[in-house]
Amino acid sequence: MNASTKPLAIDIDHIIDSQRLNYFVVRLVAISWLVTFCDGFDQNAIGFVAPYLKSAFALENGALGPILAAGGAGALFGGLIFGWMGDRIGRRPAIITAVGLSGIFTLLLALANRPWELLAVRFMSGIALGGALPLIWTLTIEYVPTRYRATVVTLVMLGYGLGVFAAGPLSLALIPRHGWQSVFVCGGLAALIAAVSVWRKLPESLRFRAHRERDWARKTPALSRWRELLPGRLFVGSLRWITPLLWIAFAASSMTMYFFVTWGPILFERAGLTRNTAFWSSSWNAVAGAVGAIAVMRFTDRLGPGSLVVMPLIALPLLITVALAQMGPGGFVGMIAVLHVLLGGTHYGIQSVLGAYYPTGERARGAGWAASIGKIGSVAGPMMGGWLLGSHMTSRSPFLVLALLPLVFALAIMGIARVAQRGDLDGES
Repeated sequence: MNASTKPLAIDIDHIIDSQRLNYFVVRLVAISWLVTFCDGFDQNAIGFVAPYLKSAFALENGALGPILAAGGAGALFGGLIFGWMGDRIGRRPAIITAVGLSGIFTLLLALANRPWELLAVRFMSGIALGGALPLIWTLTIEYVPTRYRATVVTLVMLGYGLGVFAAGPLSLALIPRHGWQSVFVCGGLAALIAAVSVWRKLPESLRFRAHRERDWARKTPALSRWRELLPGRLFVGSLRWITPLLWIAFAASSMTMYFFVTWGPILFERAGLTRNTAFWSSSWNAVAGAVGAIAVMRFTDRLGPGSLVVMPLIALPLLITVALAQMGPGGFVGMIAVLHVLLGGTHYGIQSVLGAYYPTGERARGAGWAASIGKIGSVAGPMMGGWLLGSHMTSRSPFLVLALLPLVFALAIMGIARVAQRGDLDGES
């Protein structure tokens, strides 16, 4: 080659943004579905196992709360650790590691003989589970045209809702015959199978490859590498507003959803439903959340994050109604289903935009930090439920507290939309 000849420059962003939704993207979504399904099952099966754990270990609601919240507490660290790994060694190896470890720790839950063992293993499992989701969001949006990002990420996250749904009927089928441990054995094996599938089929991000520094590990001192865990670069320019608002919105949404997921079966039993009916109602509520996600996803792509404001503002007065109005079991179940459509759509919607505002080199870390800070809500929701349901208050008292959270979410989203409309974001596609 002539010395004056320059290598051909390839605009990866342009290639990705100009493509249509082809077979490659469909296959990527299918693989990601498998990961999110296992994550949804393993993270939330504890809510369906909880009534049996209360009997097996003679636990009160107050003592059960920390066990339910332990997974969310672990996820606080998982998003940070695996987000950092995703930006340093690649999205693909970090995802494989997170999914494989989640399978191992879920299997270990079946061996727990004491409450503290459940709590400790749930915490470790949460670290792995908390790392998988933001990495999947990150990898997906880096292969999808900008105009379809929120839609595709939402479709990927429907796998999570399907995993939550499956936990209910599977628990009803397995536990009476094989004990509560069988649910975790099933979930752990499924996650290990998913890890093998990811290893065989999941591609690495083209954008990550283009931006990776090949000699980073040799040239960068160890202390500097550990500093990469810190979120300083996530507050540059307009991100100084975007980042904290994303954290606030995701934490508020997570608190409401994890309260419903972890305490749903017990709440329904206290409302007068049989255990079978309570489990099925909780499972179908996951489907209701998916319906809300489908309803909002294209609006998010076309109108931006501001479209996420509508559903929580409708949910706010409904939460107050559930807390204060007199209604029978049927009315209570119906109202909770409607709330799942609204709050589920809200929760899926915020997840679809978590990594969209960050440049490629910071995207996995940005999504990881947002997911981790958001997990404060996934800890607070179960803990609040344990405290309130263990007190002398009525079983519907938590809904008055929850009614504040959609308002907080809506205000944060309005702030994000305002900053985004200025068009001065520093991140790249």
